[in-house]
Amino acid sequence: MSVWSRVSGRTRKALAAGLRALGPPLAAGYYAGLEELLIAADMGPAMAARLTAAVRGRSPRTREDAESALIDAALAVMSRRSRELDLTGAPACVLFYGINGAGKTTTIGKLAHRLRTQARNPLVVAADTYRAAGIEQMLAWAQRAGAASFAGKAGADPAAVVFDGVRHARSRGHDVVLVDTAGRLQTQHNLQQELAKVGRVAARALEGGALESLLVLDAVLGLSSLTQAREFNKAIPMTGLALAKLDGSAKGGAVISIEAELDVPVKLAGVGEAIDDIEPFDPEAFVRALFEK
Repeated sequence: MSVWSRVSGRTRKALAAGLRALGPPLAAGYYAGLEELLIAADMGPAMAARLTAAVRGRSPRTREDAESALIDAALAVMSRRSRELDLTGAPACVLFYGINGAGKTTTIGKLAHRLRTQARNPLVVAADTYRAAGIEQMLAWAQRAGAASFAGKAGADPAAVVFDGVRHARSRGHDVVLVDTAGRLQTQHNLQQELAKVGRVAARALEGGALESLLVLDAVLGLSSLTQAREFNKAIPMTGLALAKLDGSAKGGAVISIEAELDVPVKLAGVGEAIDDIEPFDPEAFVRALFEK
């Protein structure tokens, strides 16, 4: 069974049942019903109308034709930017940020484990210096993943911790640095400015190594995450998104709308609670899992 069949299960079930109930595309009220189904999947009215119009434009006569048109339309609006993590350099760095509870720490732990299985040598940097418990939680995940770790003291300057962490990684031969930052709301201007500083300092410390900036979003929140993403993107331009808890989301359609508006690709997806339940995001597999019965 494909891993994507576990993703957004409630969304998929609701869409499958709804599409069956609509009947064939030639049935009266089909397109109005389709638009309502897409809104219910948390795509938002504008995206629901856009996809419905694209399906109508193909003039499908059968359910299979309509399903194919819907899949094509959804894929067409998603980001065309690379979904590969750029890990070039010695070391490269992946900076994770987002609101409290989004899933940053678990995502980093899972990615550290995945990189270890790929013969990489990651260093986890615990730069959430506001909470001693946050540092401890990140170090515990690093240990679980079998990855080395580096931590700053509670209350230390996060940018300084990241700078020292990158230097430590270079001296010890680590090829990837995974940075956990403090959770913050998108409305906290001073903390957003601090995050921007962390990004600038990390780029300087890398001396040409690749810097990925990943906003971690809780997939359970659905389209409401779009406001977060807009504001975080102002503080530190994101190179990609990481979706946590995608397996438990009833709002899977939001992924399509978020990518379409921001043109920022989802690069990682948390698809379960186990340490190996993280996957590079596959838009075609995801969309087909949403819409195919």
